[in-house]
Amino acid sequence: MSDDPLSSTPWLTLVGIGEDGRAGLSPAAQNALDTATLVYGGRRHLALAAPLAAETRSWPSPIANAYPDILARRGLPTCILATGDPFHYGIGAEIARLVPAAEMRVFSQPSAFSLASARLGWPLAETACLTLHGRALTRIVPHLQPGARLLVLSWDETTPYTVAALMRARGFGASDLTVLEAMGGPRERRRSCPADGFDIADIDPLNTLAIVVMAAPDAQVVTLAPGLDDAWFENDGQLTKSDIRAVTLAALRPRAGQLLWDIGAGAGSISIEWMLRHPSMGAIAVEANPDRAARIARNASRLGVPDLRVVEGPAPASLDGLAPPDALFIGGGISVPGLLVRAMGALRPGGRLVSNVVTLEGEAVLLAAFARHGGSLKRLSVARADPVGHLHGWRTAMPVTQWAWVKP
Repeated sequence: MSDDPLSSTPWLTLVGIGEDGRAGLSPAAQNALDTATLVYGGRRHLALAAPLAAETRSWPSPIANAYPDILARRGLPTCILATGDPFHYGIGAEIARLVPAAEMRVFSQPSAFSLASARLGWPLAETACLTLHGRALTRIVPHLQPGARLLVLSWDETTPYTVAALMRARGFGASDLTVLEAMGGPRERRRSCPADGFDIADIDPLNTLAIVVMAAPDAQVVTLAPGLDDAWFENDGQLTKSDIRAVTLAALRPRAGQLLWDIGAGAGSISIEWMLRHPSMGAIAVEANPDRAARIARNASRLGVPDLRVVEGPAPASLDGLAPPDALFIGGGISVPGLLVRAMGALRPGGRLVSNVVTLEGEAVLLAAFARHGGSLKRLSVARADPVGHLHGWRTAMPVTQWAWVKP
């Protein structure tokens, strides 16, 4: 047990507030505001909570600049105002990393997702909830599945227009978009329009977008299984082809929350598909060629994983300082002196390493690694039917030697 008398004494209160202001707060939440000596919040939140007897401070930019000041007040009654539920894409998650739960009280209001589902009659358990507030627009791409229902927190009044444009460009123009504005207050409004003819005007900056996804036959649907169409990756020929890519992802054994190093990433297809397996996945694509590195970033954004980190520079030198990986793929440069040893050393215990080669020199490196460290060795070959005159025959691609190893 801690001897610190403050370790279990709440001094920081998070108060979720809606568009109905103080009228929607519980007596306990109102009392927390009234007895605080300092209240932090956005200008809109502070106005909704008025009148406040305490000192008030608006969030600086970036918000994290205020955290030292808040922590320095430990033991003094302090409040933070947030929109709705502070722990649903709110500031609560950040504060909880800094302040123990025993030192906080939290008074939540319905989130924008809860309010929107109530307005639309959508069960939240059957609806994907995501945010584009301060995040890249293309994060929505993996969620564009035919028949899906999405609730999306907007960044501002322009978000519905940009989402509609993206959906039209990807073959989802028939989808129904509903803009829910300023929910829970006197300015609340709800309007609907298909993405193809989206023309809703004068949208309130405080809005949530509800989407019923409808896909045209040629829509670019990011499938739930690995092995996306090769044509979806901008490339200069340095691309792990779809069939081999699917087998490679299976060998890497993706697990939620894990980090992949993709060394010699080429077009970035392995790291992109790794991140598409689950929203919590992370990847670092390492590529020496600057043109390819830029291409990887474009591919990642277009396919819905804009947070893929691209490190430009030759391995193994470019690996210095990177967070250790849970899985590691070497698609190029296996013959570079010291690369394999460096990669194996960086891998976390229990981590998986997979390398694919097509050259005899690369195969020699993998054969030596297999002889020394064990693991599994495979030769993968794919043949596709191609025209032979007016008939068809099998055309075999270059065989791929794949070594997979789990670090003890």
